[in-house]
Amino acid sequence: MAILKGANRPSPLLDLDLDLDLDRTLQEISSEGIATMTSSWFRALTHISPYTFASIGIAISIGVSVLGAAWGIYITGSSLIGAAIKAPRITSKNLISVIFCEAVAIYGVIVAIILQTKLESVPTSKIYDPESLRAGYAIFASGIIVGFANLMCGLCVGIIGSSCALSDAQNSTLFVKILVIEIFGSALGLFGVIVGIIMSAQATWPAKTA
Repeated sequence: MAILKGANRPSPLLDLDLDLDLDRTLQEISSEGIATMTSSWFRALTHISPYTFASIGIAISIGVSVLGAAWGIYITGSSLIGAAIKAPRITSKNLISVIFCEAVAIYGVIVAIILQTKLESVPTSKIYDPESLRAGYAIFASGIIVGFANLMCGLCVGIIGSSCALSDAQNSTLFVKILVIEIFGSALGLFGVIVGIIMSAQATWPAKTA
């Protein structure tokens, strides 16, 4: 019985071979995964011109900001016009809500102009240098931050402005109180502008060689 038990026991050499085969298989899978990543997403990101990323960032900065401003004005204006039928006195006071929404578009225009000044021409041989890619990504990220921050800011100010117009039509003492909330809501867009400008400062292109 002891001999039979010993015969059924797996050999240490067999365990070692299995471990080596497992390690070899894992290494092959890992190398294939890295090769796939290098040849697909990573390769695509590093082979797209940084000027493409920069231009898209500038377009998002101004386009999405204007969208947020228009959306906010639409929300505020529709409520203001409807409430002014019963209370015409609210028209002049609540125009400040429309001005706050319009300021969101101005933020986007200002940042788009700043980002446009960050674009510099570099030699063809240096377009895909790490420094060029970093500059393109920085402008792209800055435009996304500013654009979507202003989009949310425009919606926030528009909804608060709509509530302000309806509340003012019912009770004029509520106007100043809700206006304070609207001011804090409009500050959200400034946060995005500040972060976007700081991030765009990282956009440094390679120096031109003589």
